[in-house]
Amino acid sequence: MKKVWKIAALMLSFALILGCFAACGETKTPTADSEHTTEGEGGTTVMTQSSRLTDGVLTVGTNAAFPPFEYLGDDGDPDGFDIALIEAIGEKLGVTVEVMDMEFDSLCTSVGNRIDVAIAGMTVDPEREKTVTFSDTYYKAIQNVLVPADDTAITDMASLEGKVIGVQQGTTGDMIADEIAGADVRRYNTFALAVEDLKNGNLDAVIIDQNPAEVFAGENEGVLKLLGAENFGFTDEYYAIACPKDDTALVASINAALAALQTDGTFDALVAEYIEK
Repeated sequence: MKKVWKIAALMLSFALILGCFAACGETKTPTADSEHTTEGEGGTTVMTQSSRLTDGVLTVGTNAAFPPFEYLGDDGDPDGFDIALIEAIGEKLGVTVEVMDMEFDSLCTSVGNRIDVAIAGMTVDPEREKTVTFSDTYYKAIQNVLVPADDTAITDMASLEGKVIGVQQGTTGDMIADEIAGADVRRYNTFALAVEDLKNGNLDAVIIDQNPAEVFAGENEGVLKLLGAENFGFTDEYYAIACPKDDTALVASINAALAALQTDGTFDALVAEYIEK
């Protein structure tokens, strides 16, 4: 009888050992807060990856009507500084970047649903932070005002009161114009449409970010002119990548990749190629 018990005990011990090995060998599907290491482009190690990246694809929303940050290239696909930047981030993370061109005003509500993240010259703003979590900032910007080249009436914020002002819906310019007393604010899906109406005499001014304003003024020399931001009391604002509220791991991944690009010179090269050319 003792012999039988000894055999049973040995069999039980063997089963427990096998079970231990099996448990130790299990791999869990990463959650939003799981962490591991991946070898990125150029040998840079990027820590912390989100479960959103386990399929090897980062789906990115943008609004390709905001040069030089995003616009449609000659091939009809989104191009620009932001697009090149997010593609470089994708390389660091070892994933393929797929870009969707969308209306700007729908980007934040689409993050975490239709898209993983959004990059579109988007200013960090408390209202937007109710919907998304922003990455570290990557660019300092400021607002400015475009007017017809022959306009002499608009010189400061007070002179915009009662005027017809064009903005892109959901942008910082939209928020500013909404606070101007008596202003007739016309909202457009893209800044290009607002600028076209300004050229056609349907608007008195367009409130827009400095860099795209410079592009539009340069393309319409003698037709439009850019006024000084300092005359309107505009302050610096900062662009960042909009990420899902609950995905701290994805934010950490993007921040690590962004820091690596700033360290290895890639970021400065993209600034020189797209913004300072």
